[in-house]
Amino acid sequence: MSLPAKSSVHRQPVFSLLCLASSLLLSPLAVMAQSSSSSSSSSDAAHDATVTKEAPAKSAPRIAQPEAGGSAITLETSEPLFDLAVALNVCGYDTDLSNSAPVRRQIRDEINTEVAASEPARTSRDALCGYVREHTLNDASLNLAQYISLALYLSPPPSLTPTVDETELPPDSTQVVNILPLLRTFADDVHLHAIWVEHRPDYEDLLKRVHDPLTRLILNTNIYLHLPVSSYDGRRFLVLLEPMLAPSTTNARIYSNDYIVATSPAAEPLGAVHMDDIRHIYLHYEIEPLVYSRASAMERLQPLLKGVQDAPLEYTYKTEIVPLITECMIKAVEARTMDVGLAKPVKPTAVKERVEIEQYNAAITSYDHEAEAIRRKAVDLSMRQGWVLTEYFYNQFGQMEHESVSLKEYMGEMVYGMDVERERHHAQQIAFLPAGSRDVLRRAPQQLTGLQLAEEKIFKGDLAGASDIANKVLADPKGDHAQAHYVLARVNLMQRQPGEAFADFQEVLDSSKDPRTLAWSHIYLGRLYDVKDDRKKAVAEYQAALTVRDAQPDTKAAAENGIKQPFVAPKVAHQAQDDDDDAPLDPSGKAEKEAYRPPPPH
Repeated sequence: MSLPAKSSVHRQPVFSLLCLASSLLLSPLAVMAQSSSSSSSSSDAAHDATVTKEAPAKSAPRIAQPEAGGSAITLETSEPLFDLAVALNVCGYDTDLSNSAPVRRQIRDEINTEVAASEPARTSRDALCGYVREHTLNDASLNLAQYISLALYLSPPPSLTPTVDETELPPDSTQVVNILPLLRTFADDVHLHAIWVEHRPDYEDLLKRVHDPLTRLILNTNIYLHLPVSSYDGRRFLVLLEPMLAPSTTNARIYSNDYIVATSPAAEPLGAVHMDDIRHIYLHYEIEPLVYSRASAMERLQPLLKGVQDAPLEYTYKTEIVPLITECMIKAVEARTMDVGLAKPVKPTAVKERVEIEQYNAAITSYDHEAEAIRRKAVDLSMRQGWVLTEYFYNQFGQMEHESVSLKEYMGEMVYGMDVERERHHAQQIAFLPAGSRDVLRRAPQQLTGLQLAEEKIFKGDLAGASDIANKVLADPKGDHAQAHYVLARVNLMQRQPGEAFADFQEVLDSSKDPRTLAWSHIYLGRLYDVKDDRKKAVAEYQAALTVRDAQPDTKAAAENGIKQPFVAPKVAHQAQDDDDDAPLDPSGKAEKEAYRPPPPH
C-alpha cells in the first residue's frame, strides 16, 4: 500500500397505541448501516444542515473531493487551512511556538516584515485581528476547531469562498464565516500566496517525513485487524499537515464519510506528529462501519447504557449505544497493541546448549506476564473512565488473535455473543474516576441544562419532568421553541397520544433549522403514517428526511429502511400479559424493551 502524499487540497469538495411509543421511539441506532459523527477539539482524536418531498436524497458536501479512482487514505496540505492558520498566528496564536517546525517561525517573520512595510497591510491586519478577538471562545480547543472546520470547505485562494451553501457548512464554522472578506484582503496585502509558494518545499519535506511512519501505522493496524487497506469507495481518511498550528494539537472530526485529522509537525524530532491520536481516528474509520453493520443487535445492547449514567463520559456515550461500543472496542485494540515499554527477549540464533532455549522460554514467559499486567492496568483505567466494555472486547480480541480471523468475520460473534445482563451488572460495580481525570483524547462532560436536561429525563423515563422543561422553554419568548416541540412530540408518543405528537412534529418542521431535528421529525411522521396505513404520505416523509443534510448515518438508514418497507410497530412484552391500554410504559427495561429517545440533534 502506497500512501499518496499530496501537496495541496485544490480540488472542489472539498394505531395500536400500547406499542406505539416504544416502537416509534426505538433508538435510531438500531437501524444504522454505517458510521458517521462530527466532533472536534484540541487533542481530541476520538473523536466535533429545505425539505422537498418526493425528491431524491441530496448527497452531503465533501471536503477535498477525490478524483475518480483516487485513494481512500491521503496525506495532504491545504492552502485555505494555511491561510487561516497564518491569520491566527498574526493575531496572537502563539501556542507551542517553541516546539513547532522552523517553517512556522520563518513564515511569521516574513508576514511581520510585510506588515511593517505596508500601511494597507497593517490596516487589514488590524481589522482581521479585531474580528478574531471578537469571536474568541473560552475553550481554546473549540476556538481553533471552528477555523479548521471552515478551512475544510473553502476554495483555494484568491477566492477563499465556501464550496457549499452556508447552511451546509459545519455548525461551528458558521460562527466565523464572516472572517473571509477580511482574510482575502489581508492575504492580498501581504502577498500570502507568494509566501505559500515559497515555502512549498518546506511543506513537501515535512510530508515526506510523516509519510513513512503514517504508512506503517495504517499497515500495522490493518494487519492486526486482518482487514485489507481498501481503495476509494466513497469513504476517506484524510490527514492534513499544517505547520502553522501547534504541534501539541491534534484536531479530528468526522463529517459524513470523511474522517479528517489536522495535525502539526514538531521541531524535535523534525516532522514528528502524534501518531497515537491519528491511529485512534483511523480505528474509528475501520471499526465504525463494522459495528454499525450489526444494527439488528443494537437494541438488545441498550440496557448497557444504564451502567454508565454515573460515568465521567460525554452525553453522547451515555445515551447512544453504538458510539459507546465503538469507543470501548477501540480502547481494547489500543490496549492489545500498546507499547508496554519492556524489551522483548530475542531468541538465540544458534543454540549450543538446551539451557539456552530454556532460559529464553523462561524470559518470554516472564515478559508475557509483565506485558499482560501492564495491558490489564490500561484496560482497568479505561473501565474506570467509563468505557465499561473495554475488558469484554479486550478478551474477545485475544480470542480473535488466537483463532487468526479478521475483525469483519469475528464482529458478529463479539456483538451477538455478549451476555448483556452480565456486562451491565459488571458496569454497575465499577468505581468510576471523577470527571476530568480521563485521558487527553476526551473532553470533560458538560453540565446538562434546559432542553438537554429534558432529553436526559426522557431517556430516564421522567416524562413529566421533560414536559415541564419543554413547556417552560415554550413560555420564554426567546426560548428554542422548535426543540421544545420536538421534546413534547416524543413525550406524547411515549404517553400514547399520536395526535398531539403529530401536531408537535409539524411545529418542529415549521420552525426548526437544525438538520437532525428536522430529519427525525420527518421519520417519526413517516412512522405515524405507516401505523395509520397511509403508505403514500409515509414514503413522502421518509424521502423528505433524506433531503435534509444530517450527516449522521442513523438518519439515512432509518429513512431508507422506511422507504423500502412500511414501519410496523412491534408488540411489547407486557402486551402479551395483559390488554390494559392504560398501562404505562416501563422505561426501566425490566418489563419490556426500553423506549429510548433518538440521539440529541446537536
